Amino acid sequence: MAAKIKKGDRVVVLTGKDKGRTGEVAKVLPTENRVVVTGINMVQRHTRPSQGDPQGGIKNKEASIHASNVAIADANGKATRVGFRMDGDKKVRFAKTTGDVI
Repeated sequence: MAAKIKKGDRVVVLTGKDKGRTGEVAKVLPTENRVVVTGINMVQRHTRPSQGDPQGGIKNKEASIHASNVAIADANGKATRVGFRMDGDKKVRFAKTTGDVI
């Protein structure tokens, strides 16, 4: 089955502490059904000093969010569902609200 959300897609967060915010998908974790969105679901990670990072300390990073809690943003910036259709001999994703190819 083709993926509805892919790396580089612009998405809107539907639920949680970042509800309504938009961001770009940085990473997709298909086995866990989760995505990592830049600037969304920020958490603090306490790191020990190491050779690569001699300072250590508290670092901010993005945590994954469940794929059902995000939706593709259409051309207007609103959340939309994703459909699939054949465009010639190629299968493409399209926004259900506007009908535009994603």
